[in-house]
Amino acid sequence: MGFQCGIVGLPNVGKSTLFNALTKTAAAQAANYPFCTIEPNTGEVAVPDSRLAALSSIAKSKEVIPTRITFVDIAGLVRGASKGEGLGNQFLANIREVDAIVHVLRCFEDDDITHVEGAIDPIADADTVETELMVADMESLERRIAPLKKKATGGDKEAKAVLPIMEAALDLLQEGKPARLLDLPDAEQRKILDGLNLLTSKPILYVCNVDEGSAATGNALSEKVAAKAAEEGAGCVVISAAIEAEISQLDRDEQAEFLETIGLDEPGLDRLIRAGYDLLGLITYFTAGPKETRAWTVTEGTKAPAAAGVIHTDFERGFIRAQTIAFDDYVELGGETPAKEAGKARDEGKEYVVKDGDVLLFKFNT
Repeated sequence: MGFQCGIVGLPNVGKSTLFNALTKTAAAQAANYPFCTIEPNTGEVAVPDSRLAALSSIAKSKEVIPTRITFVDIAGLVRGASKGEGLGNQFLANIREVDAIVHVLRCFEDDDITHVEGAIDPIADADTVETELMVADMESLERRIAPLKKKATGGDKEAKAVLPIMEAALDLLQEGKPARLLDLPDAEQRKILDGLNLLTSKPILYVCNVDEGSAATGNALSEKVAAKAAEEGAGCVVISAAIEAEISQLDRDEQAEFLETIGLDEPGLDRLIRAGYDLLGLITYFTAGPKETRAWTVTEGTKAPAAAGVIHTDFERGFIRAQTIAFDDYVELGGETPAKEAGKARDEGKEYVVKDGDVLLFKFNT
């Protein structure tokens, strides 16, 4: 299971430059004018995970297959998008399709690159986009609540369950707060909120696009964004899209040398993906053997049968058990057979909750 992140923000903040760097393609046109991205561009990149190399070396795998993440470069938003201004309707439709929002904010000064609002203020930029999303959500809920009230009054059980969540979300939005801040401790209620497909209920990751000199440490503008993210419980990473564009053109050895010269330990892509994983509560499990070592992504809390279903639906339907070896045990002991001999290979049943790093072998009936 992969996940899809929509890259959003005001025009000219570096969205397309970041997209091109992340996907190592020129699919998204990066240019110094609004709406250079007319249709959403989609690109898949491999999720870097050093554990794959360790596992494949021990298993003597012929092939190594990482899990993948999809990025969607969405056309720039302007004030009034919720009313159809600019490419507003298209923007809102595109953003509904993604699992999480990667909100790129301009945290650098450059007289050669115009800013659609005329001033560099990442907090104001974030508020502009958030306001448009909140307005769109309020209008959506207001349209849906009236007919739902009639159904609830008539005794419809589903309507009775959904209506209070919709009303609570609307109240929060009218206070100027996004729906993702709605406090719903009950899992069923959170599931209902997710089902409403509100723009502001999606988890958000702020990406501070800084100048090259601030890539390692950030700057005063990115610090403001980090404070905002902490207050909201959102994610935040500092990246220089310009540097990522350079890195994407280098081979691995050249990348390492270049990163060292600018004081970075890893490309921004790695940090961005880890932050995305944390944001969505995703974990990775592995399968390893002579044919291939492969990474699989599931949500935290996934039970073994559902994890098996990510490989093939037959695995879930006919699930019997999962041989489970922790990554550290697999590597320390030198593979599946030594792990078995040391008693570190466990047979887990249908109620087992998969953990990050598990090396799994599923047994199933076809």
